[in-house]
Amino acid sequence: MYEQMYASAVVRPEKDAEVKLVVNRILKGKSEYLAAEKATGVPWWFIGITHFMEAGLFWPNHFKRHLHCGDPLTGRTTHVPKGRPKVDPIAGKGKPYTWQESAIDALTYMGYTKVKDWSIDNALQLFEKYNGLGYRSLGVPSPYLWSYTQHYVKGKFVLDGKFDKNAVSKQPGVAALMKGLGV
Repeated sequence: MYEQMYASAVVRPEKDAEVKLVVNRILKGKSEYLAAEKATGVPWWFIGITHFMEAGLFWPNHFKRHLHCGDPLTGRTTHVPKGRPKVDPIAGKGKPYTWQESAIDALTYMGYTKVKDWSIDNALQLFEKYNGLGYRSLGVPSPYLWSYTQHYVKGKFVLDGKFDKNAVSKQPGVAALMKGLGV
């Protein structure tokens, strides 16, 4: 479904430096992502990109936010998916959750720990599912996937359920980051 789009995707030259910055931040967290990969079977690069997309890599405190949606690890998530993780933290006596606990919960919740096909095409579909499939019904390339490449120009959900046809994503999309990581 997305394999050909990915093969032809090119990061816009004016966005190249920003993509490289984000890629470097993902690489700085690689040891955490590898530990989560070991626990879940989900590739480290998928986890790292998801972490940026959901938590923004608020450097240097990005490992203090849930992989689910970027909420602080000091409690369960308050945004979609709300109330995750369902179990109390296991790392210590009470809160906060560890980043690993949250990552394992998020990837298990999404069913990604059971995925065996990590091809480019399937990975892009899984990223899209993680964010939501609303763009498909509108016929708009998802900025979550394609922002900063030639496949995306404008149109964005600015709030849950509120689409603005003129809004433009201000963060790199998954495909640009995958390209930057050499996936």
